[in-house]
Amino acid sequence: MRSYVPNTEKERREMLESIGMTEMDDLFADIPKDLRLDRPLDLPQPMSEMELRDLLFDYVSMNDEGGPLFRGAGAYRHYIPSLVPQLAARSEFYTAYTPYQAEMSQGMLQSLFEYQTVICDLTGLDAANASVYDGATAAAEAMLMLRDNKRKKKILYAASLNPNVVTVMKTYAHCAGLELVEIPMTDKGVTDIDAVAANMEGAAGYIAANPNYYGCLEPMDEVANAVHAAGGLLVAYVNPITLGVIRRPGDYGADIAIGDGQPLGLPLSFGGPYVGFMAATKKLMRNLPGRIAGETADAEGNRVFVLTLQAREQHIRREMASSNICSNQMLCAIMASMYCCTMGPAGMREVAEQNINKAHFLASKLCAIKGVKLRYPNTPFFNEFVIDVDNAAEINEALAKYSITGGLVLPDGGMLWCATEMNSADEFDFVCDLIQDTLDPMGGED
Repeated sequence: MRSYVPNTEKERREMLESIGMTEMDDLFADIPKDLRLDRPLDLPQPMSEMELRDLLFDYVSMNDEGGPLFRGAGAYRHYIPSLVPQLAARSEFYTAYTPYQAEMSQGMLQSLFEYQTVICDLTGLDAANASVYDGATAAAEAMLMLRDNKRKKKILYAASLNPNVVTVMKTYAHCAGLELVEIPMTDKGVTDIDAVAANMEGAAGYIAANPNYYGCLEPMDEVANAVHAAGGLLVAYVNPITLGVIRRPGDYGADIAIGDGQPLGLPLSFGGPYVGFMAATKKLMRNLPGRIAGETADAEGNRVFVLTLQAREQHIRREMASSNICSNQMLCAIMASMYCCTMGPAGMREVAEQNINKAHFLASKLCAIKGVKLRYPNTPFFNEFVIDVDNAAEINEALAKYSITGGLVLPDGGMLWCATEMNSADEFDFVCDLIQDTLDPMGGED
């Protein structure tokens, strides 16, 4: 393969002549000579297309995607209907960018409008944006929404939020001059409601997770009451798959709902790209960051789509804008929309129920092993749970020999396990047998 643009030397000369130049270096005449590289690039010899293809396949084969997966912690392996990647590969989706020119971008704008509609249906809130980069970015942007609406710089957040999400929030808070206050958990693995009430004075609001990082379902009604009684706003960081069976954020009074849309038809992809979703009440709509696709009518009364409420964005308000988010994850957002529409309400419910049932089945099998116990036995959980066990790292080493990814080892030595609809009963049996042999290699013999 001669180059990524396979032009012959003759064709290159003809193109240079057509613009009045004689050699490629003439294209860089405006760059001072002392800033130019005075030697050829240190690159290997060119390869044929077949040679290059073989090289890339060799690199791909080095990626070990492994076998059964029992780890979540923010990114989850779910079944993706074949329809989703097939439709997403269409060029009008695959190469799309921010649709500034509405008259040329009706298809893109309608796709984003439909995505926003799906997010509003899922969350039970009034308005959604056209996505942000990921769940962590959504949390940080929601934090800025609290500040801008309440004009207060104190923000409360749950200790049970994903630590990676908290890290991004702290980065934003440092640059924005915000004070972040962590609200502890009880020994049941959920928010300490009394601590929320005690710290709400002077706070703009509270950012909670449901389910939280440890898989526990939070008492969101009580959380919402404590926050609203003090005049604050509630942000709910949710796993969208759960919304097939548990109450939506809008149903328990959340003002803003956020999360990562990765479970909605996006593969793990070794960490991304993902998509962050954000929805809010009508009152807070103008504080939503990023793009919002809206519906209107043209001069002839036809239904058309536009980018709306742009006066709040940085390309108009510049440094006075509430956010510097200037793009969206359109392809990922559309894939999430395709997934939800393909599954439908019944499919979303079935997936969520399978996650609950399989996680509880796995938890019961693990806890039947001597030396293993559930950390929060009296708290409902979705598809993740924490076990306490000795030699957690040793267990994962034993599982890794069979290309199995076990639970995440927590800093305190516990293990965070996850089960989704992609896991089978045979996998559960095999994993539990391996753990049993690791913890008791003699099989209980003296």
